Amino acid sequence: MFVVMLVLDQQELLPRVLDAWQEAGVRGATVLESTGMHRIRQCRLRLHARFDLAHIADECMESHYTLFAVVEDMALVEACLAATEGVTGDLSQPNTGVFVAWPVAFAKGVSTGLVDGRES
Repeated sequence: MFVVMLVLDQQELLPRVLDAWQEAGVRGATVLESTGMHRIRQCRLRLHARFDLAHIADECMESHYTLFAVVEDMALVEACLAATEGVTGDLSQPNTGVFVAWPVAFAKGVSTGLVDGRES
């Protein structure tokens, strides 16, 4: 099993990405609103320069979506990446997103269709 994580820059693409993941075989995902360190640091510098701290929530907390999913194998990781880039375009381009995956050492309560590494 693997965890797949996508930080999606363009909020309006979320429904299309979720549909693409489902079509690729992802059985479920968790979606969180998130803000990056760079955005917060840049915003804090602008606000301090203007002495206008009243707009910190509006300007600094513009969010992305971070999606997490547990998938069965590397083939599904690759399918998920292809599905993502089918919506966002090449993730190596600016302002698209960040996609990472890593192996799972232990999982409980995850429904992937696998039991002890075998199809259930």
